[in-house]
Amino acid sequence: MFDFDRVINRRGTHASKWDNMAKLSGITSPDGIPMWVADMDFAAPPGVTEALTATVTRAVHGYYADTGTWAGALAEWMKRRHNLTIDPAWVSPTPGVVSGLGLILQAVTEPGDEVVVFPPAYHAFRRIIVSNDRQILDAELVQRQGRYVMDLDALASKLTPRTKIVFFCSPHNPGGTVWSAEEIRALATLCAERNLILVSDEIHCDLLLNGAKHTPTLSAAPEIADRLITCVAATKTFNLAGAHVGACFTSNPVFKQKLDARIAASGLASYNAFGMIATEAAWRTGEAWLDALLPYLAGNHDLLNTRIERAAPGARAMRLDATYLGWVDFSGTGLPAGDVAARVKERARIFASPGEQFGPGGDSWLRFNFATPRSILQEALDRLDDAFSDLRK
Repeated sequence: MFDFDRVINRRGTHASKWDNMAKLSGITSPDGIPMWVADMDFAAPPGVTEALTATVTRAVHGYYADTGTWAGALAEWMKRRHNLTIDPAWVSPTPGVVSGLGLILQAVTEPGDEVVVFPPAYHAFRRIIVSNDRQILDAELVQRQGRYVMDLDALASKLTPRTKIVFFCSPHNPGGTVWSAEEIRALATLCAERNLILVSDEIHCDLLLNGAKHTPTLSAAPEIADRLITCVAATKTFNLAGAHVGACFTSNPVFKQKLDARIAASGLASYNAFGMIATEAAWRTGEAWLDALLPYLAGNHDLLNTRIERAAPGARAMRLDATYLGWVDFSGTGLPAGDVAARVKERARIFASPGEQFGPGGDSWLRFNFATPRSILQEALDRLDDAFSDLRK
């Protein structure tokens, strides 16, 4: 019913993933393979295309009004998919989750305040914090039994009077960790004890592999609802990143009022009609598509991990519970990180995300986006075989 093996030529279509590859990586070869930025090479759900086609056919593209049905579609999706009940009135649309994070910082913190981040973590956290004149307080994750865990005792010892807010990535990017309810509650308890605002970025919550179950932070710790803001989006789930639409929701009316005030002050309370229509259609019609996608991604994940560990002896791929972003540690190969990066870029002609972008703990790692037709993934893995062939002699 859905053909994820179909190769869609995205070159020359203003696709950042493909058309920015040469500029950002230096890979100018026409057969370069982009495995960096987190968007997929698959066609969006048919219901999205149908909704956008109807809009284009109508041929009148004025201002978008009334976000009620859109927020209602999100609330229905969260209830249906994650058994989370939210009031549509809690929801504030934003031009994506990253911009939402910046607006949250402006709404509930002050310049110079410290923001807790659990690195290695999504690199845009660091960028948006610094750009808003806030300070990063790193609480580096530790590895235990092949997954990341939070060292909350170490974090507690580092907190200062300037620490005001925590950016929590759930599920985790780049490690693919799906946090247990117990882990989330432990973090929530610390936030309550130390008077910290918790921002839970749950944009990858639908992209679950091999039966993993996401627990929304609001479900795990409803007792801290008054200090919690959750960020979600349809864009990652349904490959609609170009729509630039996200959502922040909170049951705290003061937070909601402050966030909406920042949105208005930034001139962002007028919404992209195409993005709003596309994302609402995705939540309402895309479930069968997503249910078909997840096993395909799981197959790509298993293929990537098996082949890359065999190609580069000593490499170790983290076993993901979520996302489509392979996280591979090359420290066991004995090669310097620069040598590994050069082999992937110059020999394999693959643009992967360098681990140092994700902060402390990422230096020996590369992130590979495997949300692509299997034929492209196979070609990439064949090239990695060649790039590290001398290690297997």
